Amino acid sequence: MADTRSAPRWDWVREIIREPLRLLVERLQAALGDNLQSVTVVGSSLTDDFQPGVSDINTVAVLGEHDVATLNAVASLVRPMSRRNLSPPLLMTPSYIDRSRDVFGVEFLDFQLTHATILGADPFASLSMQKTGVRLQCERELKAMLVRLRQGYIAGGGNKRIVRDLLISTAKGLAPVARAMLWLKDIERPRTMGAALRKAAGEFHVDLDRVIAAERRRYEKHRPTDAEIEGTFALVLRAVDLLATTVDGFEL
Repeated sequence: MADTRSAPRWDWVREIIREPLRLLVERLQAALGDNLQSVTVVGSSLTDDFQPGVSDINTVAVLGEHDVATLNAVASLVRPMSRRNLSPPLLMTPSYIDRSRDVFGVEFLDFQLTHATILGADPFASLSMQKTGVRLQCERELKAMLVRLRQGYIAGGGNKRIVRDLLISTAKGLAPVARAMLWLKDIERPRTMGAALRKAAGEFHVDLDRVIAAERRRYEKHRPTDAEIEGTFALVLRAVDLLATTVDGFEL
């Protein structure tokens, strides 16, 4: 078992997020004791995508075992964590990680690319994923995304705010899939969202400019017209469809 009594390591974590993470680690150690094996920071808080005060700080806590008492202990930390933009940690066990590589390859590849283990042993550095499973997950994610886009548009009944939010969530969800598609072709994966989408656009010959623009909208005060929203939606829908067709045809 990893020794989580040693001091947390902050070398790869930007200064602005260290204090909330210190609080998280201290409270997890107090609540979970020896059941806590490691804490790893993942995602945008480690990249240039991070927006102080806006972006969430995401972590993975590896435990020896799961039980309801553990869930209750972590649930009691939700309110103080949310005030500091800390998302509740994803709780995993070593066995869960090992046995989930075939179904969560896209997510684990993203964790592996952008992570910093601040306490305990690194749970992601040595993971290996099979390309067949990752390709299948990419195809499934993209085709499910198409269903959500179409059904969300219908359910929104023309409400441009609903469609705008749908486009933003699609852009966020597309970046990990785009990086996984690049990995499938042994192409270097950029860590930031915009760079990853631009790289995928060039490699797979699909226009993702509107996807990138849609993600930026959550930080802008610009209010697009109904025609702009509808035009963006049509282009994003086409882009996701083209990526789904592309990954479906991958020969590995």
